[in-house]
Amino acid sequence: MKLYHSPASPFVRKALVAAHELGLAERIEIVGVAMTPVAGVDALNAENPLGKIPALVLEDGTTLYDSPVICEYLDTRHDGPRLFPPAGPERWTALRRQALADGLLDAAILCRYETFLRPAERQWADWIDGQRGKFRRALDALEGEAESFGDTVDIGTVAAACAADYLDFRSLDDGWRDGRPRLATWLEGFAERPSMRATRPSA
Repeated sequence: MKLYHSPASPFVRKALVAAHELGLAERIEIVGVAMTPVAGVDALNAENPLGKIPALVLEDGTTLYDSPVICEYLDTRHDGPRLFPPAGPERWTALRRQALADGLLDAAILCRYETFLRPAERQWADWIDGQRGKFRRALDALEGEAESFGDTVDIGTVAAACAADYLDFRSLDDGWRDGRPRLATWLEGFAERPSMRATRPSA
């Protein structure tokens, strides 16, 4: 398998954390791409018409995208405990938490684009505030659930950890831990898992 990758992408990281947790990381070839929202990569565009990462090219040439689909596919390629619980309340909880974390990341990345890539004189303050409001409400919701996370390792907790850690990586909200002690404490422990340490971005 071949994974289109950028070390700064939290969605790529989520797929890689899943691969490590499932014992599949060594079976995936990493293909690094340097891209921006306005400059695509031809090789990636040929595999994923949306030009987005992650994109996973399978042995038969099929390409899967994006991270929820890739993670669920990887979960079918091993015989151990599942990241995606079987049908029932635990499954819907895990999927909902993944959706919440992915939405947090969507808002955080849009905020990053507006403040880092757009010239200062063209930045839209109301847009930035709106995106921050979204990811802060998502953090509040995760805080409300963090006490129940315990030692759970599923797609919901993997996504939540990658999302919260991205805020630290990009310094998008240095004070997000204020008033969210349960989430902060949980992340501190989860971030030390080998899968998280192996995928921690450095640039």
